[in-house]
Amino acid sequence: MCKNMPTDVPIYHDERLDDLQLKGLKIIQKPNAFCFGTDAVLLAHFARAKKTSRVLDLGTGGGILLLLIHGHYGTTSLRGVEIQPDMAELARRNMALNGLTDAVIYEGDYKAHGEAFLKGKFDLVVANPPYIKVGAGEGREESHHYIARHEVAATLDDVVAAASAALNAAGRFCMVHHPQRLSEIILTMVKHGIEPKRLQMVQPRWDKAPNLMLIEGIRGGKSGMRMEPTLSVYDADGAYTPEMLKIYGREG
Repeated sequence: MCKNMPTDVPIYHDERLDDLQLKGLKIIQKPNAFCFGTDAVLLAHFARAKKTSRVLDLGTGGGILLLLIHGHYGTTSLRGVEIQPDMAELARRNMALNGLTDAVIYEGDYKAHGEAFLKGKFDLVVANPPYIKVGAGEGREESHHYIARHEVAATLDDVVAAASAALNAAGRFCMVHHPQRLSEIILTMVKHGIEPKRLQMVQPRWDKAPNLMLIEGIRGGKSGMRMEPTLSVYDADGAYTPEMLKIYGREG
């Protein structure tokens, strides 16, 4: 899929090049800023995009979700919105590095969802938003880590409102978040016309409480939500479970 990667995409001294071990895809990351984690991998797998889907990633960071969705499903109509200029520039380089010439990264605030590029055009909107409300936790509010984890640039309501505005009729919204905010998430989705349809809890091990959740909603959908089996990340020995190995493409 990415046999002829461009050689003119710059990688700077504070960055590293990582192999995603998926269809030859690679990603440039800033170790001192913010690197992707398991939540992005789980969300990309949960989203179940189609090859023909028009996909928008709200708060794309370095573009990891777009790369994983392309790798899993062959999707090429990819758009990302990122408020931090340096991260938006990084996402553009990552698209170019992997030959995704049709991908577009918008630099800006997705709360301005009246813009033409967000209005009712997308089959699938994905988001790995900040999980923590402002005021909870410590850190420098201008740092990449703080902005990625705290609702500085956008609240939960902002994320769902932007997704609703971007989706076409019966379009899907998929998000990863913290389980303790489930009731708030469901109420917010319904408020903005997105009906929750699918939910999966993720636990570190079988004997631990879930620390992540994946949720899918349909814009204008009918009521009725399906609970998927809880996913355990590690087994008793600290190794990935067979389910996780399958998600990473390493089964067998």
